[in-house]
Amino acid sequence: MAASGRGSGLYLRVGLLILAGIALTVGFVMFFTAGRLSRHSEIFETYFRESVQGLDVGAPVRYRGVQLGRVTEITLVNSVYRNPEGRPFQAAFQLVVVRFAIDQDRLGPEGADPERAVGFGLRTRLSSAGLTGGSYIEMDFENPERFPVEKLPWTPEHPVIPSIPSTVAQVQDAAQNLLSRLQGLPLEDIMNNLDGALADVHRQTSNGDLAKTLADVSAMAGTLRQTLDGTDIQGMVKDIRGAVADLRRTVAGPEMQATLRSTRDAAAQLNASMQRLPAVISALERTARTAGHTTSDVNADLQPILRDLGAVAANLRDTTETLRRAPSQAILGAPPPPPAWATERSR
Repeated sequence: MAASGRGSGLYLRVGLLILAGIALTVGFVMFFTAGRLSRHSEIFETYFRESVQGLDVGAPVRYRGVQLGRVTEITLVNSVYRNPEGRPFQAAFQLVVVRFAIDQDRLGPEGADPERAVGFGLRTRLSSAGLTGGSYIEMDFENPERFPVEKLPWTPEHPVIPSIPSTVAQVQDAAQNLLSRLQGLPLEDIMNNLDGALADVHRQTSNGDLAKTLADVSAMAGTLRQTLDGTDIQGMVKDIRGAVADLRRTVAGPEMQATLRSTRDAAAQLNASMQRLPAVISALERTARTAGHTTSDVNADLQPILRDLGAVAANLRDTTETLRRAPSQAILGAPPPPPAWATERSR
């Protein structure tokens, strides 16, 4: 009886522990999910061309670090949307579809119109969670012209938020493009040209013009070194220092100081003269204008006198010519007129 009592007590304690564990589990679940279950959420979907390694169901969906929802489903587009019969298999059916629930209460009234947000550039991308190796979905606004909305060949079951390549995918694409360009380059021709250029440089440095130039430079350097070794550099430096000291003493001497003072005085006088020069020039200009006016007045007064002198000179010339032809006219006067009969006879 005692053994059976101890066994039933053990069963009772084990049952109580199990019930307590169940109650704690339910409490934790209700504690962590009560907030989400009480909120209104909407399902969205997005499509990725890249690998979604590290992204699991339940991964957070964030907008600039603020969690707005969680991933609810990850699958292939081809398993959800069938390719129409008779149409070729399109690359769009190779995408990965990710569906996630967004808490509408956190988006506010403006978030109730996802198409408008997509038109403004709302996009999704995969982001790494850091050292844990997990991934999450990051939402942000991008340039809609750089990342336009692609037309889908199926009708989505939920509102679609387009995706853009992740940072890792963009780096990989850039590296792939670089490798493609490098593969398109004529590397063999470039290497051959480089080998030829190196061979030419080697020939020039070995026995070409460059080698001769280097030898001449080396010989000149040796000659210069020998010249410098055979020259009393220290003596030349001392002589130069002595000449500089003599020049300083000469400049600081009384004669040089007197010369400098005389030069400064002459410069001051010259400066004063230069300052008076504009006034002198103005006076000369006024004198020249006055002389011009005086000359004009004299010319006006002399013109009648000169005309009278010309007339007197003409009369004097006529009188002189008359005296030369008939000197008696100056004393006896003019001869009498001829008689009438002489005039008639001459007719």
